[in-house]
Amino acid sequence: MKSITISIFCVVLFLTSFAQKGKVIESIVFKSNVVSYPVRYSVYLPADYETSQRQYPVLYLLHGYSDDETGWVQFGEAGQIADKGIEEGAFPSCIIIIPDGKVTWYCNSADGKDRWEDMFISEFIPAIEKTYRIRAKKEFRAIAGLSMGGYGALKLSMRNPDVFSTCVALSSGTFSDEEIVKQPDKTYTMFFKDLFGKDLKGEARLTEAWKANSPLHLIQTVAAEKLKGIRFYIDCGDDDFLYKGNSLLHIGMRDLNIPHEYRTRNGAHEWSYWRTGLYDGLKFIGEKFHR
Repeated sequence: MKSITISIFCVVLFLTSFAQKGKVIESIVFKSNVVSYPVRYSVYLPADYETSQRQYPVLYLLHGYSDDETGWVQFGEAGQIADKGIEEGAFPSCIIIIPDGKVTWYCNSADGKDRWEDMFISEFIPAIEKTYRIRAKKEFRAIAGLSMGGYGALKLSMRNPDVFSTCVALSSGTFSDEEIVKQPDKTYTMFFKDLFGKDLKGEARLTEAWKANSPLHLIQTVAAEKLKGIRFYIDCGDDDFLYKGNSLLHIGMRDLNIPHEYRTRNGAHEWSYWRTGLYDGLKFIGEKFHR
């Protein structure tokens, strides 16, 4: 019996040691003609990318405020999570692209000086999908993110409903009008002054730029049939300070009969929550990538 146990252990160890792993390349530079700075991104290529000739679905994965294109790799362990899920058959092989959104909230600035969204939609995505073997169709294109990136995933998919088939928002930085109006001046200035208007107070902050980028406004202004063409997955912890905006988004989408999945799990605004959320989010995304 002892020898059989040892033999089984050796077989498991052998198979584990040869488990296929994907390849992660960090901080590749994309030269943009739309914004004035180089755009860095990291890429995850599944293990069979180098040995196959087929095209792959793609996930654009957005980081949080003050992070960069390396955050999801280093702290979010996106590569390991993708490897694990693909190996277990939980979701299909896909390419993951993580662009550096700086602190733009993935928006065009109100003054027009930083056109991050324009760069991403009209320039970055087409270039990426020519560089890698990607199925360049809405059906095989998803977007996801955490915090600022969750907000970015929501508003980019809502503003560009013909581009993305699936959106996964983890702890999204979605704020109600009331929260923006009542936000302390220092906080508003730090996060939003370059995006929606400088030196604004109270209801003056509810500018057209704010409304045009707010998921809570977009569900009211974008044609419902367009939004229904996107699969939404919203996940925010029960101890997360962003609970209100995410809850209101869920309520608003329910009231408007916009299909979506809404999750509230035990947890706060932290990487341990987002790592588990990414695995479940990839499973949700994979449902659309499968035929």
